Amino acid sequence: MKALIMREPGSVRVEEVPTPVRNPGEALLRVRYVGLCGSDLNSYRGRNPLVSFPTIPGHEVAATIVEIDETDSQLSAGADVTLSPYTNCGSCAACSNGSANACQFNQTLGVQRDGALAQFISVPVGKLYTARLNLRELCLVEPLTVGCHAVARARIAENETVAIFGCGGVGLGAVAACAFRGGTTIAIDVDDAKLDIARQAGAAHTINSQQQDLNSALAELTDGLGPEVIIEAVGRAETFRAAVDLVAYTGRVIYIGYAREPVTYETKLFVQKELDILGARNALPRDFREVIQMLEQHRFPVTSAISTVVTLDEAPEVFRAWDGDPARFTKIMISLD
Repeated sequence: MKALIMREPGSVRVEEVPTPVRNPGEALLRVRYVGLCGSDLNSYRGRNPLVSFPTIPGHEVAATIVEIDETDSQLSAGADVTLSPYTNCGSCAACSNGSANACQFNQTLGVQRDGALAQFISVPVGKLYTARLNLRELCLVEPLTVGCHAVARARIAENETVAIFGCGGVGLGAVAACAFRGGTTIAIDVDDAKLDIARQAGAAHTINSQQQDLNSALAELTDGLGPEVIIEAVGRAETFRAAVDLVAYTGRVIYIGYAREPVTYETKLFVQKELDILGARNALPRDFREVIQMLEQHRFPVTSAISTVVTLDEAPEVFRAWDGDPARFTKIMISLD
């Protein structure tokens, strides 16, 4: 079968690899679409410390079941599915308290282990989700769950004001999940096209932080109090700090992004504001179910969010283009049909 192989940073090509053998309890899947996210770009650039080369990237998946145990009555060959790309050990501190998404020994598909950018993969049946969605919608489920999990971590109540830094794929998931739960969402980015998609996803307000003073704009929208919640989905030191500076007193700050450098804070704000500062990692089954429900209700602008669809043979070139001009792309999908 064909697969996309990253041989080393900056080098990807389509190669022939062995077709996987299905083990008991697994389903053999024909991969139909794979979405790319920022971690795939970091892997391509050699900036993902969790990746070893050579590797097959890809963890946002829409697929069709080819073969499955007959004893599994919930799924059958021919069904279209998406999947959770994470593993969990079942015994670390996170797994023991019900937070398998943060497993100490997690191995994400396409990161610590070979991923889904291949014509066939075999995965545990328990990782599969089916829904009344088309293949492109199924491929969007996993990236949207990451933002959805951050919203769940934030304990957002109806009518609370939530500012979200970053309207890439993960940030859009947070925007949509917040709106789905009844929050008043303020989307913040430097790209007007992404802000337009954020409005379609449910943002009540948008701020282009290159064209507007962020502090003044947030003060105006919140009667000078600041948002009750700020979700950081950019991964920059300045937005990490801004989240603490701009959130309301007794507010909550949730970090999804990874800053690539150490971040210095005015730590007195942690105490003076009595803040909750939380991380959000991966997603839980309930997040997958919530995103599927949101997509089934057509509460996300699927067509607008997908900027580029290419074939597997065209994937090496799209990686090079993405590396050269990241702002040009929102969601890239690779079709393996």
